[in-house]
Amino acid sequence: MDCLRRAWPLMAGVAGLMAPPSGVRAQIDYRNLDDDRPALIEDAYPVERFGFEFLAPWRFSRDRLGGTVHAFTPELAYGILPNAHLGLKLPIAGASAANGRDWGLAGFRLFALYNFNTESRLLPALSLRSDVNFPVGSLAGDGTRVSIKGIATRSWGRTRLHLNGAYTFGRDRPLGAAEAANRWWSGAAVDRTLYRRSLLLIGEVYALRARSIDPVQVNASIGVRAQLTPYLVFDAGIARRLKRAAGPDFELTAGFSRGFAMADLMPAGRSR
Repeated sequence: MDCLRRAWPLMAGVAGLMAPPSGVRAQIDYRNLDDDRPALIEDAYPVERFGFEFLAPWRFSRDRLGGTVHAFTPELAYGILPNAHLGLKLPIAGASAANGRDWGLAGFRLFALYNFNTESRLLPALSLRSDVNFPVGSLAGDGTRVSIKGIATRSWGRTRLHLNGAYTFGRDRPLGAAEAANRWWSGAAVDRTLYRRSLLLIGEVYALRARSIDPVQVNASIGVRAQLTPYLVFDAGIARRLKRAAGPDFELTAGFSRGFAMADLMPAGRSR
C-alpha cells in the first residue's frame, strides 16, 4: 500500500500538532459523526457552542477504470450558537493524469449546520445543512454550487440510526476532483458505541448521482472512530461500489480531529 506509506508521515505530523494540552477534561468526540469522517453520512449534532473542531482527513480513491485520486481536506468548524455551527473546507487533491499526477486545490467550501430539534421520545434529532462550493483551484471544476442537506439521528442506547439526503442546485458542470458537490445523494448509517474502548463502529449504504447525465451509484462503507486522548480522535474507513457500472472500485480514508475551546488559543495566565 504505497499510498498509505506516503500519507502516514503527513498524518503523524498533523497528529503531533494537534496533541491536547495537559489537564483538559475528558470528552466523547469519537461519537460525533462528521461528513466523510469516515462515513459519508453525518449525525444531526453540531459542534458545542464556542467550541472549535479542526479536522485533517486523507482519502484515496480508485475507480473501476484505474484512475486514482489522493485528497487531503483540512476543515475547521466553530459552534457559533448552542444549536448551530459554521465551517470551511479547503480540499487539496492529486488526480492521476496522462503525464503522472496533477496536484492542486479542488475548491473552497463554506458550510453551516442548524439543529432545530433535539431528540425526544417521539422525534429524532433533526438538522439542516447548507454548503457553498466555490471553484477555487486547478482541480475545482466549474461554477459555484449550493447544496442543501437534511439530517436525522435516532438513538437506541448505544446504537444510533442516521438518515441523510442532499440536493445541489445549479447547472451540470465538471465537478471538483475532491469534495465534489454531487447532484443528489441519500443514505442511511448505523453506528454502535463501545464505551469501555472509546470506539465507534459505523456502517452505511448510500446512493448518489454526481451529475444529471451520470449513472446512479450505490456504495457501502464501514469505519471506526477512536478516542486517542480527551480531545484527539482518529478515524479510518473503507468504501466500495455495490453496482458494477458506477462508483469507486474502493476508497480508503484516515484522519484525525482535534476539539478545542477559545481559551486554548490564549497565552497561559492571561484572562479573557
